[in-house]
Amino acid sequence: MSVQERKARERESRERLIVATARELAEQQGWDAVTTRRLAERIEYSQPVLYSHFRGKREIIGAVALDGAAEMAVALRAATSAVDGPRARVTALARAYLDFAERNPAVYDAMFRLDGGLAFAQEDTPEPLRDAFAALLEVLGEVAGDGVHPALFTEVFWAALHGLATLTRAGRLPPEDAGRRVELLVERLAVV
Repeated sequence: MSVQERKARERESRERLIVATARELAEQQGWDAVTTRRLAERIEYSQPVLYSHFRGKREIIGAVALDGAAEMAVALRAATSAVDGPRARVTALARAYLDFAERNPAVYDAMFRLDGGLAFAQEDTPEPLRDAFAALLEVLGEVAGDGVHPALFTEVFWAALHGLATLTRAGRLPPEDAGRRVELLVERLAVV
């Protein structure tokens, strides 16, 4: 292995460490606790080393969001591949989405609430975000209904899921009715 290959591998490893540490700190204490000073202390590198990888917290949030989008896509596909039939797949998708949001609140915030400098629904949207949307579209496109554009239907269904995730987390919806909400959403929106 050449010196350049080793340095590139070490750089990539440091970036993964920075992102993983930021994510861990955010999940434990919230995004306000994630500062370059605290990250540098935790990973035992200087702040200039962090800045050689990321220009600041915004880019770190963006990196966490991209990792989260990739994880979400995997989780959605795993959940939907384990069941048969369009209604069952949509229900599994909705539950997997809400479960991901609940289990990973800081990552979910990085993906959808915080400014990570990422473009959504544009030509320069990063691939992990496109793939997460594709994981939704693969299932929801089946149940969009006649005359309804599958991507538009997916956006509306996704917005409903996001609303449920956000309102439940904020304590504005009683958690005991979560299953009934998913059933109602699938029953009313998914044309099977």
